[in-house]
Amino acid sequence: MSRKLDDELAQAIIPGDDEAPALEKPATAGTPPASQSTRADVGLLVVLLVLVGAVVTFVIGPGFKNAAVYAMPVDMLVAANGKGELVGRKVRVEGELVPGTLEKRDQPCEYRFNVYGKDRKEILPVRYAQCVIPDTFRDVPQGGVQVTVEGSLSKDSAFEASLVMAKCASKYDPKTHTMEESAKAAPTLKPID
Repeated sequence: MSRKLDDELAQAIIPGDDEAPALEKPATAGTPPASQSTRADVGLLVVLLVLVGAVVTFVIGPGFKNAAVYAMPVDMLVAANGKGELVGRKVRVEGELVPGTLEKRDQPCEYRFNVYGKDRKEILPVRYAQCVIPDTFRDVPQGGVQVTVEGSLSKDSAFEASLVMAKCASKYDPKTHTMEESAKAAPTLKPID
């Protein structure tokens, strides 16, 4: 059966057969030339790329500026504060807790302390309006408590912290296989007046 069908199809395609209908090319009236179509496609692509670029710039541009967090030591922040460049901007500051400055207020809950930089010349007052601080954040008399605070600098030169992180002051001695626990002393807190 398939052989018969193949023969019929072959006869329909063979030109010059009077019984077979003539095959014609489809009419192309109304279709633009190939060069016009290509130009229109490129133009459409350019317009789409410009629109996508504008949307990405509009969405990401201001968002990244507001979300950017500057990380700097205390010395640089205090120097920049004199110019007023970073007031109100989100900043991450690293320094060392000034011994004897950690104070706590219960109502409303707030911690206050001072942090100084590497050279111990510049001091940054910090206010942290939360009730809980990290366990490793202790005010020890010998000092050495490294702290990282994130927040913003207020107009009165105080740092309003929204996050406080303390580095663990315990040090592992590989020779004796013991921990030096200098920061495990009970916190010395003074109440805020």
